[in-house]
Amino acid sequence: MFEYQRWNRFFAQIANGIEELGVQELKELKATNIKPVYRGIYFEADKYTLYRINYMARIITRVIAPLISFQCHSTKYLYKTAKNINWDNILNLKQTFAISAHTSNSAITHSKYASLCLKDAIVDSFREKYNTRPSIDTIQPDIRLNLHINDNKATISIDTSGGSLHRRGYRINKVDAPMQENVAAAVIRLSKWDGTRPFYDIMCGSGTLICEALMSYSRIPSGFLRKNFGFQRLPDFDNNIWQNVKKEADANIREVPKGLINGSDISKQAVKAAKDNLSALPYGKNITLQTIDFKEIPSLENSIIVSNPPYGIRTGQKKDMEILYKDLGDFLKQRCKGSEAYIYCGKRELISKIGLKTSFKFPLANGPLDGRLIKLELY
Repeated sequence: MFEYQRWNRFFAQIANGIEELGVQELKELKATNIKPVYRGIYFEADKYTLYRINYMARIITRVIAPLISFQCHSTKYLYKTAKNINWDNILNLKQTFAISAHTSNSAITHSKYASLCLKDAIVDSFREKYNTRPSIDTIQPDIRLNLHINDNKATISIDTSGGSLHRRGYRINKVDAPMQENVAAAVIRLSKWDGTRPFYDIMCGSGTLICEALMSYSRIPSGFLRKNFGFQRLPDFDNNIWQNVKKEADANIREVPKGLINGSDISKQAVKAAKDNLSALPYGKNITLQTIDFKEIPSLENSIIVSNPPYGIRTGQKKDMEILYKDLGDFLKQRCKGSEAYIYCGKRELISKIGLKTSFKFPLANGPLDGRLIKLELY
């Protein structure tokens, strides 16, 4: 019996800084004994809840299930212990696998070498039994394994998500610097938008924030478009439970009224990309998009306004960005009475250029960007 089967305990990976949002989400999805740590959350769940979390969670990145934990001071012991695992319960010869590894504060200091040792142990285990071995596939493996070594304690786990949960499947088309889907979902959650006021993204790009707003309002599960999950490869996978989870979640999907969620961008290419992406989702055609410079929008009163403006990573753009953010502040102040604006600033020094008092500044990483989500209350 593997460790996760004995304790029903799992680990949710999550971006740094939004652990508390992940805790809220896991509570809503009925996980128990939740304990947040740096860039992750431990929790307990039965099969129904585990499948449901993978299918519906919008904030967390992936869920891993521990197979075995042990004290480990050398690669030789890592190899020996891993080779004795009954890998037939996880893998078969026709399946492919991949390994991700991380080491810290341990005698084993090289993550890639630790990963290689685990790979060799798995391969040699099969080769001794069957004189052949399963193959590695780093792009789309059937099984994803995780090796974590910290303070000389090793944990070998299986990825129950089957790849990062931020990949929803609706991103058919994209433009430069798209926001990650789980980060966009965090923005929607932090805005507390509940559909009682219109939602408008004034620089929508390829539409990630709009897609996440649609999924949130219409209760579309985050995994609605995913074809496979890692938990389907677990030795104790129960397809009846999984079908019930999916059926119950999909039954809650509701139509979004036309005109409730809106977006625009100055770029025709961006608006086309947003329309393409929305077309992959239920009720995506109910979203109103237009090609227009936000400075030309007459007014946006009593609305929830969101935006992930450009941040000008290329040289020579600093002055242009300062002007853009000043224009954004003027637009919000002059034409958006009674609204709340949530602006993601990838470069924090541009926040002051908006020229408005912020209600909060929430640290929010988007890939390599250590940005801030700011809230502006507009009177």
